[in-house]
Amino acid sequence: EVQLVESGGGLVQPGGSLRLSCAASGFTFRTYAMSWVRQAPGKGLEWVSGISSGGAGTSYADSVKGRFTISRDNAKNTLYLQMNSLSPGDAGVYYCANSFSGSSDYRGQGTQVTVSS
Repeated sequence: EVQLVESGGGLVQPGGSLRLSCAASGFTFRTYAMSWVRQAPGKGLEWVSGISSGGAGTSYADSVKGRFTISRDNAKNTLYLQMNSLSPGDAGVYYCANSFSGSSDYRGQGTQVTVSS
């Protein structure tokens, strides 16, 4: 059974940082590209960032480029998203997906990111 468990969200002030994690199981993690998507209140899913299976290739949405860094540890079956210089526009529920594009038949519970002073 594929499981994706996101964690690391929370309340942070504007300009602050958070590091999200996604623990994956039930599939061969090291052979899958992965990504992060987010959903702001009342809005649809937005692709944030993707990473190739080996970790060498990464891509970011323009809205987060230069502030977010995606990475992975294939030995630990874990995906990360380092988020710096957070703004209220980054708030939402963040999900990981086992594809580069963000599309997936599987979805974890997500982790809530709130940016507020």
